[in-house]
Amino acid sequence: MRMPLSCLTLVLALWAAPLAAAELPRSPAPEDAELYFISPSDGEVVKGPVTVRFGLRGMGVAPAGIIAEGTGHHHLIVNAPLPPAGLPIPNDAHHLHFGKGQTETTLELPPGKHTLQLLLGDHAHIPHDPVVASELITITVE
Repeated sequence: MRMPLSCLTLVLALWAAPLAAAELPRSPAPEDAELYFISPSDGEVVKGPVTVRFGLRGMGVAPAGIIAEGTGHHHLIVNAPLPPAGLPIPNDAHHLHFGKGQTETTLELPPGKHTLQLLLGDHAHIPHDPVVASELITITVE
């Protein structure tokens, strides 16, 4: 007996759902690790392009793919909430990856208000345990 395509699709979706929701192992982070913006500051009015500088205390920076205790690499979240902690950080226009170990970037943002937040990811782009994230800041681009 052949199963209709719609039934097969439903069966596969139900089978895969727990896999998508399963958390992956997370690298440990010191409780006192701090991720912050060197610039811009919260509430700042800036002209584009916007240079964003990342700061990190209590941990080191290592490129993606490098497994080294107490290290991670930066991700910049633009106009979006933090992603789930137990899954790899998305890579799209709202989740910018700095997997080569970069500690600053220049953004072309349209005029208006924008939110920025930094998130440290481990060698596999998964947030640490506990999550190492900056405060959410808001900037206005003229």
